[in-house]
Amino acid sequence: MYHEDRNRHSFDFSADVRALRVMKPLVVAADMYGCPNRCLHCWLGHMPSRVMESGADSWIVDKFRPYFDKITFFSWLREPDFCPDYRARWERDKALCVNAVPPRFELASFWRLARESEYAAFLKQAGVGCVQLTFFGGEQTTDKYVGRKGAFKELLKATDVLLEHGISPRWQAFINEENKGEIAYLLSLSEELELKRRAEAFKGVFRFFVHAGSCDGENQKLYGIRICRQHIPRELIPYYLDYDKLFTERELCKMWAREQTPVLPHNENEIVIYVSNTYDLFFNFTHMRPEWRIGNLKTDPIGELVRRIVQEDIPALRKARDITLGELTRRYGDPCSDRVFEPEDYRMYLLNRHLA
Repeated sequence: MYHEDRNRHSFDFSADVRALRVMKPLVVAADMYGCPNRCLHCWLGHMPSRVMESGADSWIVDKFRPYFDKITFFSWLREPDFCPDYRARWERDKALCVNAVPPRFELASFWRLARESEYAAFLKQAGVGCVQLTFFGGEQTTDKYVGRKGAFKELLKATDVLLEHGISPRWQAFINEENKGEIAYLLSLSEELELKRRAEAFKGVFRFFVHAGSCDGENQKLYGIRICRQHIPRELIPYYLDYDKLFTERELCKMWAREQTPVLPHNENEIVIYVSNTYDLFFNFTHMRPEWRIGNLKTDPIGELVRRIVQEDIPALRKARDITLGELTRRYGDPCSDRVFEPEDYRMYLLNRHLA
């Protein structure tokens, strides 16, 4: 396994590639088909939607194949299954993997669920037992945050379709100061629709939970309306994800004021790489902005790209090594703010403020 001491454990990338194998598994997610939504909370950031050219998937995998013993490939990194031949696409994703099988997550295309009931049958056959659906409040607010009129009604229809096919729906609600009064409505709506009873009818489980999300990508722009602890509606506290692990910004500023370590996200057990639809490469640490760019598969030598990936040698991380968490907190934190964060999200928010 690659160690943090980059000098002692560095690789000789001038060697014959057949003799060079990276021990960590590689996960590659490519933005092959884009996304129908422009969500205001998207942690990746907004990117143009376009379909990558035919054969891009195998070309990407073949680029990495000489360097990694185990490669898992996904043809999406935004909306899953956002292509008309999703059945064949799933089989192709599996076939492209090297010594690996891509897992099915609790994510699916609600756009497609609302339009093709056979899609739910495919999910069931693929072993999906639960699908997460994201709300931002009532109809007008959810449509606004998803960036598409009709999204709220599609989410409700998707919920019904999932239940009809024996798949548990899980409602996720993003809360902030603007929509906090509407999130409790979603809880009562789920009760009105008897989602718990309907899921239990096939031994499924309906779950509703609330959180503020990270504070990078598009969500960083919502920092000004991030929920304050004292403004979280009392009836939502039992449904707030990891409520006992939340801190206010003022608490974190006080805790970290003298912290001497840097903020350095790191790939531990596997390396996860995102491929944009223009072949730019990014780690899955945070949003896909220029300072986090590893390079480009079309224009940069693959050996050099693998070196940057393995040694985590990119502009953002080089700059991150030169500043402590304490200094980031003093420069960019608000010691008078009651906005709530999980510590890891706040660390990344501070670092991205520094890198911007």
